Amino acid sequence: MSVKSLINKEVFSPHDEKMLVACQVKRRTKKKIPFLATGGQGDYTTFICLAVTNKKPAHLSITKVKQFPGSSSFVKRSQWSIDQLRQINGIDSNKDCPEFDLLFDTAFDQWVASSSGEKCTFIQILHHTCQRYCSARKPDFLNCHSKLLGEEEQVESVLRRCRRYASRLRKELVSQRSQLVRRGNSILHSAADSVTSAVQKASQALNERGERLGRAEDKTADMMNSAEQFAVTAHKLAMKHKC
Repeated sequence: MSVKSLINKEVFSPHDEKMLVACQVKRRTKKKIPFLATGGQGDYTTFICLAVTNKKPAHLSITKVKQFPGSSSFVKRSQWSIDQLRQINGIDSNKDCPEFDLLFDTAFDQWVASSSGEKCTFIQILHHTCQRYCSARKPDFLNCHSKLLGEEEQVESVLRRCRRYASRLRKELVSQRSQLVRRGNSILHSAADSVTSAVQKASQALNERGERLGRAEDKTADMMNSAEQFAVTAHKLAMKHKC
């Protein structure tokens, strides 16, 4: 069983808690402690652990656990609720380094992790857990790489949503444009048909009018011929009676 599994089993499981992550650390600045309760001179191993209760609502805590030389057991030394955590300082966001600071309401600790990777894992899980469980005030994460805080993933997620929205909007605009073009063509065709029909009707009306005018002229000519013949006949009868 690994050291961290043993810590979870001995320190947290008896209190119905589950350890989420642990980071082995040493102080960057040693405290001046002339005598320890165990009789040692500070030669011990320290772990900073993040744990959550199994019962709902969940409560988060950060616990300092120590293992003293010659002992296989782990001892809980200090514990803070997540609400007491004010700031996590990663020291340098541009390069991997094992140093980090934790600022609480009543304490300030400067640590050096056993490795940069272990520090990064601790900060990443701590940030994710705070985002999940802290509904009110969340601690500040300073000088931490964006990958640890998931900011790059969030930006990429926003970009993906923007691209999908732009693509959907483009398709809708193309579809609307096609519909407008089809409607415009339909209106033009309808208007053209209406104009053609009107021209045909006007042409037909003119033709009919011309035919009526032609028939009227023919009738007028016939009447004029009849009148001339009648005048000639009347003149002949008048001359005959005079004789």
